Amino acid sequence: MALRDIIIHPDPRLKKPASPVETVTPELRKLADDMLETMYDAPGIGLAAPQVGVLRRLLVMDCVKDESEPARPMVLINPEVTWSSDERSTYEEGCLSVPEQYGEVERPAEVEVRWRDLDWTERTERFDGLWSTCVQHEIDHLDGKLFIDYLKPLRRQMITRKMVKLKREKARA
Repeated sequence: MALRDIIIHPDPRLKKPASPVETVTPELRKLADDMLETMYDAPGIGLAAPQVGVLRRLLVMDCVKDESEPARPMVLINPEVTWSSDERSTYEEGCLSVPEQYGEVERPAEVEVRWRDLDWTERTERFDGLWSTCVQHEIDHLDGKLFIDYLKPLRRQMITRKMVKLKREKARA
């Protein structure tokens, strides 16, 4: 396993829709392992393949926050929301591609998602709470959408300017 570089906004790759995965290959398994390691190291609760420069419909997540509970790493290939609740919830979201910036985003409180796992088995699960927010946030990445796209234009521009400055500072370092 290896840590991958996380792409920082603004970057055109973060705005492109990702291509479906056709089959599980050894390279895809390695990508999933690397993404999980990168996510845990960051630390984060979710990471989509476009965030590490791979425009494929693959995401990883683990929303277990309680240290006393076992980790629950999940790999979702070609995930799609098949149902969402009318009830909404607002969560202050952040993103590994938009470091140290947060904004309140309203999304469906519950979603049902269908995906394939690393054995190419079709899975379906209903998510609520933080899991629901996280899976929707990561699927947005696969569609070329960032959490800041839900914010008011002025707030979005302010965050983008901060990210441009951060990238300039990193390039000089």
